[in-house]
Amino acid sequence: MSEQLLSADIALIQRIIPHRYPFLLVDKVVDIDGYKSGRGIKNVTMNEPHFQGHFPGKPIMPGVTIIEAMAQTAAIMVGTALDMADKNMLVYFMAIEKTKFRRMVVPGDVLELSVTTVRGKPGGKVWKFSGVATVDGEMAAEAEFTAMMDLG
Repeated sequence: MSEQLLSADIALIQRIIPHRYPFLLVDKVVDIDGYKSGRGIKNVTMNEPHFQGHFPGKPIMPGVTIIEAMAQTAAIMVGTALDMADKNMLVYFMAIEKTKFRRMVVPGDVLELSVTTVRGKPGGKVWKFSGVATVDGEMAAEAEFTAMMDLG
């Protein structure tokens, strides 16, 4: 029996995670399969503040913000699946492992952030995820990360 895939638009995202401009790095999350997997979408635009200094004349999205976008995608996926809207959920990094960067991400790119739960279950605080960021099907970054979800 297959469940219907869920999605989260920007309004729902802001009800699940506390991040706001300039640190809200996901525009929507689609293909949410419970708390197992999901795909975040980030439209990369020149008006983002990190491009002023990273780098003048050659804007490149910092790798750490790509990993943060993966983590936000994972939090939104779990928050959507577990109906955490308006519950003041906070998420904290505990570890970032097996991280590799393969392609620059620049203004105009659409960053797709595919995340999969490696370990974690409803009611649990510590979750581990695997993430892959791609642009036009080409891998930009990959990482495994562990987070504590404080469900308030």
